[in-house]
Amino acid sequence: MTLGILNDLIRGFCVGVAASITVGPVAVLCIQRTLSKSRRSGIVSGIGVACADTFMAMAALFFYSMLQTQIEQYNTLLRVIGGIFVVIVGVYIFTQNPVPQIRRNRAGKSSLWQDFASIFGLTIANFIMVIPYILAFFAVFKISSGEVAGTGIGGFVRAVFVIAGFFTGASAWWTLLASVISLFRRRFRPRHMLTINHVAGLLIGLLGIYTILSTFFSIFPHVGH
Repeated sequence: MTLGILNDLIRGFCVGVAASITVGPVAVLCIQRTLSKSRRSGIVSGIGVACADTFMAMAALFFYSMLQTQIEQYNTLLRVIGGIFVVIVGVYIFTQNPVPQIRRNRAGKSSLWQDFASIFGLTIANFIMVIPYILAFFAVFKISSGEVAGTGIGGFVRAVFVIAGFFTGASAWWTLLASVISLFRRRFRPRHMLTINHVAGLLIGLLGIYTILSTFFSIFPHVGH
């Protein structure tokens, strides 16, 4: 039981990190606030994103619980679809150039609470795009199984650890990003975000490809023997 909970915590952590490393409008705001205001502002803004994403992860896990039977029945298909979606997201991230948006943004004077609340609201407002994205990573990391999204006390406890891992992973990513950018703020240039996009897009794309290939190899385990 302890190993199962630890495994759920780690998988949730991985989903939290993977769902956070995209450099979209919200990430650009966190970076902009770190550069123009302070590291604390960037971290607080990132925690706001992590909180909003965690609420949406809870909704995604609830969705899995409601449709547990159907998900288990089509688990292989969903993993392939999730892998394809992740590859598409990786390609999209790789081809995006955040530099113009960074240059357009201007961070005004605001309190840390306002930084948190504004970016939390902005992230929640994009739930239509974010929830399918999180669902895809749930499928990639096999969090759609009945063990985690099942009913009963055991399923509830494990779901709590998945969500705790998700929040920890997302928060860790935003804290690391703001800290690194703040550390090198004098040397930081907007074009560096293009490199981050390329690396993030490549890693996410490879994760999607691995998911698709591992799924097919699990279907045909004796191919090539």
